[in-house]
Amino acid sequence: MKLQSETTEYTYHTLGSLKEFPLRIGRKIVMEGIELAVFRTTDDRLYALENRNPHPKGGTLAEGIVSGHDLYDPLYNVRIDLQTGKAYAPDEGAARSYPVRIEGNQVQVGLPK
Repeated sequence: MKLQSETTEYTYHTLGSLKEFPLRIGRKIVMEGIELAVFRTTDDRLYALENRNPHPKGGTLAEGIVSGHDLYDPLYNVRIDLQTGKAYAPDEGAARSYPVRIEGNQVQVGLPK
């Protein structure tokens, strides 16, 4: 079974400098018509998810609470894995995740070609 990152080609877009992404705070960014929520964890890892809560009532993710590599939405009591975008049981669904890299001091996100 191939992972999405193995089968999809990406074009990387610069979002800003690393210092523009504070620890444990989500940042909403619109890039190529896609609204993203970008998070930086305390161990300096960056994650980008589609800024859409997988909960049936929807909502955004950028205002969620970062704990470790998880995102918690207190409004709907949903916890999401930042790496995969998948909601933890008993919730279902996922927010699409996008690859993030740092080139020099610039944060870049990969969007499908």
